[in-house]
Amino acid sequence: MPTRRDLLTSAAAVAAGTALLQEVTSAQPNPAANVADRATNIRITGLQATWVNPNIFVKIETNQGVFGWGDLKGVDPRVSKPLVEALGELIKGENPTRIEHLWQKLYRSHRNMRGGALMMHTIAAIDMALWDITGKLHGVPVYRLLGGPTRDRIRVYHTPQARKIPCYPLEHSTNPQEIENIVKRIQQTRELVGPNGAVMLDAHSAVPPASLIQLAGAIKPFDVLFIEEPAVPGNIEVFKRLKEQISIPLAAGERDRGIYEVLPYLQEGCLDILQPDCCHTGGITSMRKIATLAETFFVPLAPHCTASNLGIAASMHVVASIPLFLIHEFYPDNRGFNPANIARADWEVDKDGYIGLPGGPGLGIEIDEKQLAEEAKKPQNYRWPGQKLKDGSIADY
Repeated sequence: MPTRRDLLTSAAAVAAGTALLQEVTSAQPNPAANVADRATNIRITGLQATWVNPNIFVKIETNQGVFGWGDLKGVDPRVSKPLVEALGELIKGENPTRIEHLWQKLYRSHRNMRGGALMMHTIAAIDMALWDITGKLHGVPVYRLLGGPTRDRIRVYHTPQARKIPCYPLEHSTNPQEIENIVKRIQQTRELVGPNGAVMLDAHSAVPPASLIQLAGAIKPFDVLFIEEPAVPGNIEVFKRLKEQISIPLAAGERDRGIYEVLPYLQEGCLDILQPDCCHTGGITSMRKIATLAETFFVPLAPHCTASNLGIAASMHVVASIPLFLIHEFYPDNRGFNPANIARADWEVDKDGYIGLPGGPGLGIEIDEKQLAEEAKKPQNYRWPGQKLKDGSIADY
């Protein structure tokens, strides 16, 4: 049995060790102590929204001098700019690292405006900026905060190894020549990428179901990776009908926002691949949840992405952290999506058609604020898109 002297000596040693540990962990250079303090005291002080066609660049500022950026696109900027500024009122004074809490606060802020394109696209930009701040605060890429990398590189298209062929609005009843034209383009693309490459067809919700069934049969010999947007979202029965009659994998999801809208596809087994767009579906927070939901059905993601480098990076950080992934849409040089070289990144596609994991800290994107201000001075405009059929009626596209 230990004596009283032994116990006192042991207690003194423990106390001395504890004091030493506290002294070490409280030292100024200690990253853990510094991060904890900054994450506790940081607060959002403001939100700025700058319109440069076709994007709204959203900047969130804090009292610690750390700021984050988000990409707002895919909706009318004349409406989304004042909306994101109004939603900024809900997060001012909040701790930006409480990302899930703030996402819920924005999403549930108005019962009559919950969900939908305008709200979800706008929330996405704010969410990206919050993740950007949090990553910078901790000095790590965002994917490190999402559980760390699950892969070493990310497969992308368009590259010499992977190409997607778009369809344009077809009449309600197609003719053989229209089918043949698409088949010929698919065949040429297969010859271009070779037997080890990927060929995809984007039906763009613009091919009538009966015509798509015919078309799918005609392109079957060319081993298409997937048919994208086989139907207009809204009626799950159409997707089920197509899935029953088409053996090529079907993919969709860019216009289905959040976990609630993608769930029916998974429950009914009518999509083989999900294509959420980080800028459309509520940002990194929402896209990560969709990936987890899809994982339970063994459905991989092939994210839709027509965004600036900010939106590309946000999506890539999610992809870097999830287990089931197929291929990522990638157009960093398209000035229609990435205006005036405002959001800068060093993307490099390797010989196999892959890029490395996104850098950091945060999203790892440099914003040229001087260039942004100059571009914002120019006249901005927005024109409603739309398509018509040959008889003048309105087409889906």
